[in-house]
Amino acid sequence: MPQANQRRIALRVLAGLSAITLVVPLSTRRVGAQIKRQPIVQPKAATKAAFLVRAFAMRDAAVKAGDQPYGAIVVKDSRIVGEGPSRVITGSDATAHAEMEAIRDASRRLGTRDLSGCILYSSSPPCAMCETAAYWARIAKKVHGRAGTDSGAPRYGGCS
Repeated sequence: MPQANQRRIALRVLAGLSAITLVVPLSTRRVGAQIKRQPIVQPKAATKAAFLVRAFAMRDAAVKAGDQPYGAIVVKDSRIVGEGPSRVITGSDATAHAEMEAIRDASRRLGTRDLSGCILYSSSPPCAMCETAAYWARIAKKVHGRAGTDSGAPRYGGCS
């Protein structure tokens, strides 16, 4: 049974003789080789606490999908511009950490790899790979955990 945040898509195979049902998250929908993304729901108040709540919502989405418990968002000018739950297990991709997914999503939505002025909010401190990716994306600072610990600017090859 799919979660409330998912939809079922039935594909007819062999002239309708059999059917395959795929479960696709509502946040993305495949159209050919591209993924169409739904608009991001912005919190009512643009505060650090509200952004952390959204990062933890991404974490909860990852867990519900059967993945690792990590979530992240990217914020620019008090607006969420990218979000991502961990997709390491569900996507069979060792680099699909929540922070990497949020950075990729923000880059696609903004149409640039330069995320200067953005803040990366995550449910836990980023690993060295994610911190380095944030450095190369020019993320201004990182905030993580329920307490909203400000880790400052990302460092090349660094750890929080």
